[in-house]
Amino acid sequence: MAAPNRILMAPLTRARATRDHVPTPLMADYYAQRAQAGLIISEATGISRQGLGWPHAPGLWTEEQVEAWKPVTEAVHRAGGRIVSQLWHMGRLVHSSMSGQQPLSSSPITAPGDAHTNAGKQPYETPRALTVDEIPALLDSYAAAARNAIAAGFDGVQIHAANGYLIDQFLRNGVNHRDDDYGGSPENRVRLLREVTAIVADAVGADRTAVRLSPNGESQGTDDSDPASLFPLAAQALDRIGIAFLELRELHANGSYGSSDVPRQSPLIRRHFSGPLVLNSDYDAARAQADLDSGLADAISFGRPFIANPDLPLRLRRNAPLNAWDMETFYSGGAEGYVTYSALEAA
Repeated sequence: MAAPNRILMAPLTRARATRDHVPTPLMADYYAQRAQAGLIISEATGISRQGLGWPHAPGLWTEEQVEAWKPVTEAVHRAGGRIVSQLWHMGRLVHSSMSGQQPLSSSPITAPGDAHTNAGKQPYETPRALTVDEIPALLDSYAAAARNAIAAGFDGVQIHAANGYLIDQFLRNGVNHRDDDYGGSPENRVRLLREVTAIVADAVGADRTAVRLSPNGESQGTDDSDPASLFPLAAQALDRIGIAFLELRELHANGSYGSSDVPRQSPLIRRHFSGPLVLNSDYDAARAQADLDSGLADAISFGRPFIANPDLPLRLRRNAPLNAWDMETFYSGGAEGYVTYSALEAA
């Protein structure tokens, strides 16, 4: 998976799909505007009704969704861009009013806070533990969504194993209290990530498969007591599969959208993963260039700066001022704050 530059667009939930999780024409405009990115990682996209709990987020489990994604990927390609689909199962962060069933997780531990639902925020519910005999069907749903992504015109997929969602709930021992082959030791807790990645790579090719991890600090109630023991094992497993790239969302002590005093794990992970490593979270141009120059990162993914600056690569090359983002329109629906940010004129 080649990219023309090292400025990637990070996955960003924007809630512009229909109530039935079908992509809309407005999404084609949004992603095409940002085709200057070396690679666009799409917003998190549900692999199944069971796994999607965010209102107006898109899915990839029905033919209607696949067909509606095609104009989006075509628009990006016409604009000279590349785009992969981020595959998402939210696990215990899905509310039953969205999925029609009790949420699933590694263990029956309720997440803190409230779930997003069509009726507004509601307290998270206690999930049930995914049984071992249910895991093959879960793996099949990942593989089917990956094949659907390719059929929809995506250039590849990224497995969302970060930010406190289902795979992260298996990885980290703050939530995973299992005593079977998927719990206990770090080796066991990496098992689901390894199996999901292997089946997706088999379905669409390892060179079209990427993974996102969040290895340091708490995320939506999910944390680990010893990330330095866990995440090198995860990196080794992904390295053996030969994935296209690994993206890390790393929190900082003074992060603007989540913070952590847990040290960055990227230097350790870099020693265990030989493929392209993409780093994310609170980067500006200077810090991004420093991590690229040092060899710690092969690319940097930018999130909120890409919301407000569809031409972010051009602005960074010119050292031009950046538009400020409007958080009130992140999930508001409609064109405002979605496709209405200005771009620079080309030289």
